Amino acid sequence: MPRSGFALVLMGSLALGGCMQATLAPSSDASMTARDRQLLAHPPYAQASIPERFLRHVVDYPRREQPGTILVDTDARYLYYVMPGGKAIRYGVAVGEEALAFSGVATVGRTAEWPDWIPTPEIQARLGPYPSRIPGGPANPLGARALYLYQGNKDTLYRIHGTNQPEYIGQAISSGCIRMNNADVIDLFERVRPGATVVVLPPGQSA
Repeated sequence: MPRSGFALVLMGSLALGGCMQATLAPSSDASMTARDRQLLAHPPYAQASIPERFLRHVVDYPRREQPGTILVDTDARYLYYVMPGGKAIRYGVAVGEEALAFSGVATVGRTAEWPDWIPTPEIQARLGPYPSRIPGGPANPLGARALYLYQGNKDTLYRIHGTNQPEYIGQAISSGCIRMNNADVIDLFERVRPGATVVVLPPGQSA
């Protein structure tokens, strides 16, 4: 999609936005598999106390994105999965630093469970040397699931994925991708289908 198309979609989404009043509801981990429970039973990282506002909840959603759409509010550090009936599931996320973060409209090009991580040359140059491939598992920076964002047939190299640093949920610290705690990304993964639209609002255009 050309950049002008991104702008039109974003402007339309913003114009239709409004105050999102939360109707808080408890969430479930029923989507976890036996393998998920085994790998996450004793993760090799400290358990984080995530502020309540960044926990998973069902909320009222007055915007007009179609059900099945993912919307990321970069400023608020929220990811919304849009459901029918004016509702959405809201998840707390960590987003990329402003100069590194993705914004615009993409689609979910593919998905993966417990994906391997292949650091890009840019990450290697900025963060130091890593192995060329890190196997999937609870110590992997991509966490339990990954949704790969594409524009057309091109991989943007940005992902929505789990994390082995849940203490950063609600912050803007990552290398550009959108991080979720592992239980949340597992829940989202079970709902999203390849080809789903992903709208990422740029900084300064909070919903």
